[in-house]
Amino acid sequence: MTKNCLECGEKILGRIDKKFCRDACRNAYNNRVNKEIKNIIRNTNNRLRKNYKILESLNPNQKSKTSRAKLIEAGFDFNYCTSIYTTKAGTVYYFVYNQGYLPLENDYFALVKREN
Repeated sequence: MTKNCLECGEKILGRIDKKFCRDACRNAYNNRVNKEIKNIIRNTNNRLRKNYKILESLNPNQKSKTSRAKLIEAGFDFNYCTSIYTTKAGTVYYFVYNQGYLPLENDYFALVKREN
């Protein structure tokens, strides 16, 4: 029984369970199949990285206050965070890794840094 490579269609020589004729075909096939998923992950990670850098730059002393306008002007995307922490009193902090923000009144935010 002759098998053909899933990527290029060439005849496969060797073990019976092989699906690709060479490493380049295996890599090309898997990259094509996983492209959409990789793009989603890459885009999400890029947004999280950008949010983290913005929070870090506006919070050099581990506790500070900023406005929604400053965050938006810097390109902060409120749709992306890595965790949400609710205190016993019901206060909700949003975190991007160890950099967090707490919504305050009048479109202001308290910025905090959580120690690891």
